[in-house]
Amino acid sequence: MTGSADSTGSPSAARADRGFPALAAENRWLRDQLARRHLLDLAAGALTAQLRLPPCEAAEHLSALAQATGLSTEDLAADIVNAAAGDGSAVTVPPESDGPAPEDGRPVEERRARRAAAAAETADTVGEAARTLLEEGLAPLGADSLWLWQRVDSGCLRLVGSAGAGAAEAAAWQWIPPAAPEAFRAVLAENTPLWLEEGPPAGEPLPGPTARAARALLPLRRRDRTVGLALVGWPGPTTLDATARRAVTGLVGVAGTVLDTAGSPSAAAPVLVDVLDSLARPAMLLAVPDTAGEPIVEHLNEEGAGALGGTASGSDTALARAFPLVHADLARMARRAVGTARAQRAARLPLSAAPGDPPPLLDVRVLPAGGQHAVVMWHTVGATGLAAARAVARLQNTAPFQDSLTGGGTAWSPEAYGIFGMARDEPPVPLAELRDRVRPDDREALADLVATVTERQTGGQTVLRIVLPDGTVRHVRVAAEPLIAEGTVTGLAGVYQDVSDSRRTEAALTATFDHLTALHDQAELRHQLALQLQQAIVPEVPGLREMPGDLVVAARYRPAAREYRVGGDWYDVLALPDGRILVAVGDIAGHGIDAVTGMVALRNAQRALAFTGRSPRRLMEWLNEVTLRTGGGVTATAVCALYDPEDRGLLWTSAGHLPMVLLRDGRARLLEPPRDLLLGAVPSYAYHEQRIGLRPGDTLLLYTDGLIERRHDGLDEGVARLAAEAERLAGHAPDTLVDALLATAAGDTDDDTSIVAVRVRGRPPTR
Repeated sequence: MTGSADSTGSPSAARADRGFPALAAENRWLRDQLARRHLLDLAAGALTAQLRLPPCEAAEHLSALAQATGLSTEDLAADIVNAAAGDGSAVTVPPESDGPAPEDGRPVEERRARRAAAAAETADTVGEAARTLLEEGLAPLGADSLWLWQRVDSGCLRLVGSAGAGAAEAAAWQWIPPAAPEAFRAVLAENTPLWLEEGPPAGEPLPGPTARAARALLPLRRRDRTVGLALVGWPGPTTLDATARRAVTGLVGVAGTVLDTAGSPSAAAPVLVDVLDSLARPAMLLAVPDTAGEPIVEHLNEEGAGALGGTASGSDTALARAFPLVHADLARMARRAVGTARAQRAARLPLSAAPGDPPPLLDVRVLPAGGQHAVVMWHTVGATGLAAARAVARLQNTAPFQDSLTGGGTAWSPEAYGIFGMARDEPPVPLAELRDRVRPDDREALADLVATVTERQTGGQTVLRIVLPDGTVRHVRVAAEPLIAEGTVTGLAGVYQDVSDSRRTEAALTATFDHLTALHDQAELRHQLALQLQQAIVPEVPGLREMPGDLVVAARYRPAAREYRVGGDWYDVLALPDGRILVAVGDIAGHGIDAVTGMVALRNAQRALAFTGRSPRRLMEWLNEVTLRTGGGVTATAVCALYDPEDRGLLWTSAGHLPMVLLRDGRARLLEPPRDLLLGAVPSYAYHEQRIGLRPGDTLLLYTDGLIERRHDGLDEGVARLAAEAERLAGHAPDTLVDALLATAAGDTDDDTSIVAVRVRGRPPTR
């Protein structure tokens, strides 16, 4: 696939360049070759059927006929396939190639349509097929949009591909129920096209720019079965004669054969995609994973596609593939923008370039776009064709004018009337007399511009908000220069430029950014409150804490993923008035302020209940009732133990929590808990308790699931790994033990983690 050039022109020179543009050029060349090969194969198949030739001889016969007739192989193949399709493009194929060549009388339009159909049939997705049919076949007929729906088992129509329509409009017409609209039902019921040259009947909505824009609805059939529906749209009322209808029917008929290919994915943020498409600078929408994965390009606007070699606006392209030299910098900026909800900027990427490298990205801006998405905008250099295209597009919204101050009147270009919403037969308005047509708070700016030109005899510019006759407002940039004769200003010349679209786009992006910033500030405030509350209620024990009864305790808390940082884990080690010591660990489901408030309620309730002197079983039963009455459907797991220094006995119970680990004589042992329910599950539940005697030198580990839980492993495997690691570290002091276990923790679920180590003094640690 990457061999030397053939007669069709291989992009070997383009492949010598580095980066995505070269790959895009090669991909386009390969797709052209695939479409050409498909068309030639269809023609060879027709010759095989007509002349009863073997397939290999049919291909040779096609080449000989093309040489004899003086046509290109593709044109002759298009004529043959059109004739075989029975569309009136009959070509007489002689059995021998030496006879007189067929006369080249086939219309160019029919050949172009056949080549477009062949290209669509080789497309990878329905959306790509729709773009090919529109750009290469329907656009020359004046059409500006194509919609393809597939009929599903429920009788609904599902949009599987479109071209020429915005993302928001496509999302609005993604599904069409069996009951509406009437035009769709009529086409599907009668299996005949519906031609609406002046739009649908009043009150019946259909996709399109205006109510009176022409539309054509055609059934899509395959193997004598209606499999979908197509809608072709025009920008305004259009007369569709028999020739146009035949051409549209032939082109759209191809769509029925491609509906089973991959459908085009729906835009993640349709309105944002449309905003990006309206920008006059390269821009793209990135999906930024919350892990270390590579960002994905979900949408690339037309300017961005042009900057990358003219590729189509596709989706699900890896950032590294689109920007091989700067993807790491862009990914870092995107993650920072999403994580901090703040815009990121870079003057140039990369900072330096080697000869032959693609043009650098200039004035790069990365904006958070909500959720795990970011918008990237940039400028590029060296793309003269792209710059010229932007200049032409802007000139379409620019209107020169000239005012005479010596009685010569005012002259406007035709475009100026459209900018000001005036009819062509109305007199043009001099710049100085626009006062009544601008917003009151812009009149001073207008006066300053007129004074700058006429009194100070220098040029100037400003942006005015022009009020049109219908009350709408346009942003118009005005630039003017004085016309001076013998030191006197005799007039002025300048241009009006309608910048409303860019102003609306900037306003939309600014409003979106301000909204996201406000949400980020609120989330940060909630986080700070939750963090301070969590730290105040469950403070970390940095070293060793001495307890009565020859106990030493070390406890650690590790927050959850950076976006949340606080969760519902808690622990408690408390000396009670009767001499016993409460040791407890718990885990509220969830993260954030709700989990912290639930944790505070249960931890304080457990502390208060422990002063009753009742057994762990009874304490857990009371705590279950408290959980049920906390509100919000809170659930939790917990271990509650009471240590008696008199006999070193540990009486304990568990509410669905993980087993404690006992380190004794350098060996780890799991204390399997009773199989009791978690807190908050059912009322009036009776918990069970167990007793174990502790010895001097014993270490007891209590922990939460964030320490051992892995996404693709069971909890039993995680507990076994923890026991093995604890046994390896058994000789360490409690504080170094918990630090080492946290450092080597196998959990990968971004959950918060608590761990408590309780040691009975009597034999000092070895290190």
